[in-house]
Amino acid sequence: MSNDQKNNLPINYTSREFSSIRADLMELAERFYPNDFQDFSEASFGSMMIDAVAYVADQMALQIDFNINESFLDTAFETKNIVRHGRTLGYKNPGRPSTYGVVALYVLVPANSTGMGPDKNYIPIVKRGTSFSSDAGASFVLTENVDFNNSKNQIVVARVNNSTGAPTHYAIKAYGNVVSGQFAQKEIKVGAYESFKRINLRIPNASEIISVFDKDGNQYFEVEYLSQDMIYKEIANKDFKNDNTPSILKPMLVSRKFTVETTIEGVVLQFGSGTEAESNVIANPQQVALDVFGKSYVTDTTFDPTKISKNSNFGTVPTNTTLIITYRATNPTNSNVAVNQLNKVSSVSMGFENESNLSQAQVASIRGSLEVQNETPITGDNSNISNSELKRRIYDTFPTQNRAVTQSDYESLAYRMPGKFGSIKRVSVQKDADSLKRNLNMYCISEDPQGKLIATNNTIKNNLKTWINQYRMLNDTIDILDAYVINLGIEFVVRPVNGANKAAVLQDAIKIVKQKFSNAFFIGEHVYVSDIYSELKKSQDILDVVKVKLTNKTGGQFSNIRLDINSNMSQDGTYLCCPANAIFEIKFPDNDIIGKIR
Repeated sequence: MSNDQKNNLPINYTSREFSSIRADLMELAERFYPNDFQDFSEASFGSMMIDAVAYVADQMALQIDFNINESFLDTAFETKNIVRHGRTLGYKNPGRPSTYGVVALYVLVPANSTGMGPDKNYIPIVKRGTSFSSDAGASFVLTENVDFNNSKNQIVVARVNNSTGAPTHYAIKAYGNVVSGQFAQKEIKVGAYESFKRINLRIPNASEIISVFDKDGNQYFEVEYLSQDMIYKEIANKDFKNDNTPSILKPMLVSRKFTVETTIEGVVLQFGSGTEAESNVIANPQQVALDVFGKSYVTDTTFDPTKISKNSNFGTVPTNTTLIITYRATNPTNSNVAVNQLNKVSSVSMGFENESNLSQAQVASIRGSLEVQNETPITGDNSNISNSELKRRIYDTFPTQNRAVTQSDYESLAYRMPGKFGSIKRVSVQKDADSLKRNLNMYCISEDPQGKLIATNNTIKNNLKTWINQYRMLNDTIDILDAYVINLGIEFVVRPVNGANKAAVLQDAIKIVKQKFSNAFFIGEHVYVSDIYSELKKSQDILDVVKVKLTNKTGGQFSNIRLDINSNMSQDGTYLCCPANAIFEIKFPDNDIIGKIR
């Protein structure tokens, strides 16, 4: 066959798998090389070569299809690629979830010379970073300084003189916020200058960067984006006793800065491209306007208040030094804690005014007297989100553009709250029907240590409200409320095919229903009975689904919220309606999902 004849023969470009590609190659050999290739047996050398080429083509087709799918958020499968797509759309991956709560702290302070109150010289400040642990081994750290000299603290007589009855020691009770995990440090050696240097900590359980210093004592600050020059630094308030404000936010112009990217492998620090020789001189307004094509003037919409320096290199890169990075590592296991289970002090960081003038024995005694206890459950979202839920959050994040207008904007921002402020399992924002203004009700729910739904504690609610306030519209008001939990049970009857093992069929049927409801419901999400029928009918061993019944579980370990199943069922009986401010839960699937064989 001539080359012209070969070129005119059609080639099948639709074959994508090994068998079809091999068949095409065999046909090609028969047509083009009838005299050279005549042995088509499986043991022949020619057949082996065709198999090898078909195998390579099959692998290439698979890799091409996989890479094409991973290039789009809709079809991406690997979590790391989904996170990358999210970063492009402005979604910041929160990393491993953390739990956040309030603890009660107790110290024993000696009485003053009169015995009529504690000696104020020995009243301590328990500093941020003090660590605690639970009976199950979960670690927590204090997120703020706790001053026991606050007038709001409770003071009671703890010890008295046996002879005179005069008080010798007072117990002081104060409250502080804690977050799951513990502080740790890592030193990274940095070599010669490298533009836009990236440092991968490769610590999968790192949830928060606390501080970054070089060996010369220079601090690098975390920013939202590298073009940001101004930050607000939290500093201690020296006038705390008068105005009862422990910290002050101070605006600072920073040149040493970095952004944080959370990946599956760990945390990545991204630096800019500047050198130590470059300075940060305050710029005039014409030099800090955003670059807007076609405009040669400054307007209110083009001015960027966070960019107030002449630097255009996105910050100074650490060079020929050692970085000391302090971070918070989350607990490797469940960090939710039941009431009174956080009761051990692991390490103490405590300070006193004029400590050098105090008795070191008394100081040591006060440090050793510190006790901790959580009076309320410490709860949050204790599980990593699935890929499907991660995609949903990314899609909801992009339209917000760092402001909240619609109800979905508020929900997206709630899920984006950094883990160090606490996590919630589900959230729903709804218009307040009783308000004539733009008042919104935000319903939220958390998880207990066993992964069951529980009311979100007040600390997380307050953090959530503060977080939302920086994005909300000026005329919007938000009330953060608890979503009601309605516990359900599922009962069903199936008919197996003839000859099937009834026990095995029933076991598989229960497994199918459990799998269907393995993920938590959303607030206001209905339960579709028709889906249960459909899932059960997919089993080859089930001939028919006779009945599916939903029941309301109340009392004891269940929620006290009652729901009339019949009156809340749709007219066609296909789904159970959920109130807008409630969430369904199958609390104990092993007991609450009951199947029968007919």
